[in-house]
Formats: sequence, C-alpha cells, structure tokens
Amino acid sequence: MELFLNLIPRDVLATMPYLRAIGLNPRVLAFAATITLAAAALFSLLPALRVSLTDLREGLSGSGRGSSSTVWRRFGSNLVVIELTMAVVLLVGAGLLGKSFYRLLHVDTGFEPDRLAALQVTATGDAYSKDPERLALVRQLHARLAALPRVSSIALTTSLPLGDGDGTTGFQVVGQPADDVHREVAFRNVSANYFLTLQARLVRGRYFAEDEDVSKHPVIIINQQMAKQYFAGRDPIGMLISANRIPKIEIIAVIDDIQEGQLDAEPRAAMYMPFNQSPSSQFGVVLRTPQQANALLAEVTEVVHSIDPELAVYDPITMTERLHDSPHAALHRSSTWIVGGFAALAMLLSVVGLYGVIAYSVSQRTKEIGVRMALGAPRSAVYRLILSEASRLAIAGVGTGLLCSLAATMLLRKLLFNVSTWDATVLVSVTLALSAAALLASYLPARRAASVDPTQALHAD
Repeated sequence: MELFLNLIPRDVLATMPYLRAIGLNPRVLAFAATITLAAAALFSLLPALRVSLTDLREGLSGSGRGSSSTVWRRFGSNLVVIELTMAVVLLVGAGLLGKSFYRLLHVDTGFEPDRLAALQVTATGDAYSKDPERLALVRQLHARLAALPRVSSIALTTSLPLGDGDGTTGFQVVGQPADDVHREVAFRNVSANYFLTLQARLVRGRYFAEDEDVSKHPVIIINQQMAKQYFAGRDPIGMLISANRIPKIEIIAVIDDIQEGQLDAEPRAAMYMPFNQSPSSQFGVVLRTPQQANALLAEVTEVVHSIDPELAVYDPITMTERLHDSPHAALHRSSTWIVGGFAALAMLLSVVGLYGVIAYSVSQRTKEIGVRMALGAPRSAVYRLILSEASRLAIAGVGTGLLCSLAATMLLRKLLFNVSTWDATVLVSVTLALSAAALLASYLPARRAASVDPTQALHAD
C-alpha cells in the first residue's frame, strides 16, 4: 500500500482524498481471510476426496495407480492452462499500459522540457496593485535572475504549460460581420523571450520585442491550431482581432502548438500577448540552464525573496518533473506498475505450476521411460516426449490467453494513449516471453527424465 501511494505525486494525491484512507481495516482483513480459508479448504478437500476406501484398496493392490494418476495429471494440466491464460491476459494488459505510458511521456509538447525549471510567484498587497508597479517588479526580478551564472534564459508567463488548460478567452476577427460562432481559445500573457526559453518553434512571423508595452500597438502571437481552426486558407499574420476588451490586436506570428493542457489532450487553439502590455501580479517564472534544473530552484527562490520577502513563491519544479508528475502521467504510471506486478506474479505461478505438473508426470512415468530407454530410445526422444507434453499445455494456455486478452483489453481503452488494444508488438512479445519461460520450466523435469537409469526405472514402484 505504501508502494502504491508512493507512485502518485504528492500534489496529485492531495486532489484524491479518497486515497488517504487506504490501509488495513476489518473489511479488508475479513475479505483476505475468507479468500485464504476458501482456497485452503478447496485444495485440501480435493486430495482428501481422492483418498477414499476404494483408493486405499486399489493402492494396496497396485491396480488403481494408473487411472488415479491420469486423473490428477489431467486436473493439474487444466489448472496450468488456466494459470497461463490469466498470465497472458495480465501480461498483455501490463504491456499495453507500459507502452501507453512510454508514449505519453514522449508526446510532442511543442517545447524542450529538459534543463528547464519553473516556479510560481504571487505579488500580494497594495504595493503591486497597479501595472507600473508590477512591471517594475518583473523587470527587477528578470535582471536579478538573469545575472545568476547558471541561468541561460528566463521568461514569464501567466500560466505554465502542461497545466489544466484553464485561462481562456473569446475573440472576434476585425472586419468580419458579427456572428454567433463561439471562438474560445487559451490565452496567455508571456514575456518577450518566452518562446526562446521554451525552445518552441516559430512557424512564421516574429517574436515579441522587449519594448512592446502599453505604449505600443497591441500585438499577439497565435499557435498553429488556432490558425488552422479559425483562419483556414488564409494567412493570419497582419490580421486584426478583438479580445479582452481590446478592439484591435495585430497578429504578428504563428508559433508551433505548445501543450497547455494535459499530456493526453489534443492541443487547443491558443494565443499569446506580451506580458508588458498586460502585466499580472501572479505569474510563472521559467528558467533554462545548461546544468541540472533542480539544482537551480532553491537559489531562484532565495533571489525572489531577497527582492521582497512578502512575495509568495510556490510549486518549484523542473519541467521534466512537471511532465512526469502530471495527473494523467501519474494515473498511467500507477496503473502500469500495479497491473505489471500482478502480471509478474501470475507468470511466476503459471511457470511454477507447469514445472510441478511436468515433474509429477515424469515421476508417474518413470517405469515407462525406463522401458523406452531399455529398448534403445535415445535421450533426445525422452526430451521430445516430455517437452511435447509441456508444449501442448503452453500452446493451449497462451493461445486461450491471447483470445481472452483481446476481449479483456477492451476494458483498458480509456487508459491507453496512442496504443491499439490489438498491438502486435505487445502480443508477440508476451507470447515469446511466456513460451520461453514455460519451456525453461519444463526443461528441468525433461533433463531429469533423460538421465534416468533404465535398470532402476524398471524396478521403480
């Protein structure tokens, strides 16, 4: 339970109060005890039923051993097939979730998160109630942070990427007749070198200039999704839009889509306005460093507090951690580890079960193997005899498991990201891995059978 909770980031866990009560309680203990006692009773009752009065008489006379052993070999074989089937289903599920998690972490975010640090700053009180005071603060902050030897670039934004996707606004294209179309896009105020700090790709146009403040004509940069969605077939650069009660804002560039929302969400239309034209008292600071980003966070926090101890600094994090610890990434990671753990246990149990069945079969067929070898059968024939029995069980279990997994994985569709429920790579990998493990488990009994001394085997009871 502690391992499960540690798979979920603290910030994400704070939004899931229902997980805080995870622990041992009377209902959990009662359930575990009931299942354990039921299993113990079941697998004790079956051998007890075998030892009947008739079996005792047949055992004393030696006449019933063959039929009895055949029944129990068949029963054990069926259990092994069921175990292999369950193992395949769980392994396929774990493989799909693992591949989905990998693709989620490597999705194109529109920027380079490596060596990027970020934190949130809030300027409270009357000292920052007006735009000139906020501009003075961010310029002083920018100058102090840019002077740090381990900072190569710094930028500000009213909302960090990979967030919840909030912060939207509507707009109208100037010069077009008014209509009832609701044009809602993500809206961010960013500093002049924001896109350079993120290393986002400029499709066409120009970046913001540092001197583009409230005294200059309002300008804006839009992303490719907004250009495709609302300006299809037209070049938006140079066009005017109205938004946030500003009657005319000129579009000066188109930037590549930056993932503003969760990792598994489609990039949404977004536009970016110069921070200097609409300064905010609450903003995110993004810093790029040529070294490890997490080593920079404490130093940046100290610099911010040295400017004003009343400034609230919170959520210091590297952008890589922000990506890995996002809610959807945490959900995929915990699901992958949980299903993967059960899959590993199921695979272990199925392989051990197969070994037990084949070993039991070898012990019951010792005299038969001795006769074969006494009549001139080579050791390779004994290997084939034992391994063919194991192969039939493995093929039955793996084949049934693949059929069941195709149906069972349909339940995982909502947890998968850019992965098909019938992913051939996962299905083939599970088949090969489990088949190899099954053959390895059956090789040891086969080797023991091939090393039987025919003389001793013929005298075996």
